[in-house]
Amino acid sequence: MQKRNVLLSIREDIEMHVGQKVTLKANGGRRKILINDGVLEKAYDSIFVIRLDNCAHRTVTYSYSDVLTKTVQLVFAS
Repeated sequence: MQKRNVLLSIREDIEMHVGQKVTLKANGGRRKILINDGVLEKAYDSIFVIRLDNCAHRTVTYSYSDVLTKTVQLVFAS
């Protein structure tokens, strides 16, 4: 039950920043860390979508549990 509340708070925090610039730091596996800038486009029930700046039509999706397990870290621009 506690984990569900944490995921809900992560989701609400991400939903508040939809449309803002974000720096994404993701675990790429085999000791690779991927760092990209983009815009947080949409937040759905179980995933959120980020449009990357370096590619015009490239989007990536992650789940809220990825943020919880620190597979993905988001830094929101002020």
